[in-house]
Amino acid sequence: MKDSAVPIRVALVDDQQLVRAGFRMVLESQPDLEVVAEASDGEAAVAELRRVRADVVLMDVQMPRVDGITATRTLRQDPDAPKVVVLTTFDNDDYVVQAIAAGASGFLLKDAPPADLLSSVRTVHRGDAVMAPRATRRLLQHVSPMLGSAAPTWRADLPEDLTPRELEVLVAMAHGLTNGEIAERFVLSAATVKTHVGRVLAKTGSRDRVQAVLFAFRAGLVRPDELLGAGE
Repeated sequence: MKDSAVPIRVALVDDQQLVRAGFRMVLESQPDLEVVAEASDGEAAVAELRRVRADVVLMDVQMPRVDGITATRTLRQDPDAPKVVVLTTFDNDDYVVQAIAAGASGFLLKDAPPADLLSSVRTVHRGDAVMAPRATRRLLQHVSPMLGSAAPTWRADLPEDLTPRELEVLVAMAHGLTNGEIAERFVLSAATVKTHVGRVLAKTGSRDRVQAVLFAFRAGLVRPDELLGAGE
């Protein structure tokens, strides 16, 4: 029984019915979450999500007919497009980077604990990064060799209007620091850090924190070897 608040509308896209069933069971155990659509491939997902409105889509990458990357790119071009969380096992790093470029807001491991699944859906619905900063750091440790040797199209120039403080905040984000840790490092209030993060996102053209971190890599602000062996 849902409460009086409007629940977050979630769509499940995965070619494995058992995976979708498991996710549905976890999601619908919560009063603020509702599964409104399911699809077993990207083509069916696009058709269904143009018929049924969803706030967040959990999107598998490797599926028959139309893969999750193509479906994500197509969906994100629509007005009022849902946020997309890519389901990954890190089997193919290239898929992960392509998914971000296609418009995905973040990542979720298929074998993630139920608490992480619930937190990810709520977080991306708020417009924040879908994974905790340290989880993002683990992701970047995994894909950083590819980013470091990427073609020139991956390079990014720093915005001219990025202030020295905003640059410091961007580098701190790339190292996986939370807003609270950034506030402590630079002796700032939580509200000030939130403002700086928002400006960093806007000036770097990043949809969310994950994209801002990838921007920092492409701009050469953080080197892959700086993260190797760093924390969790």
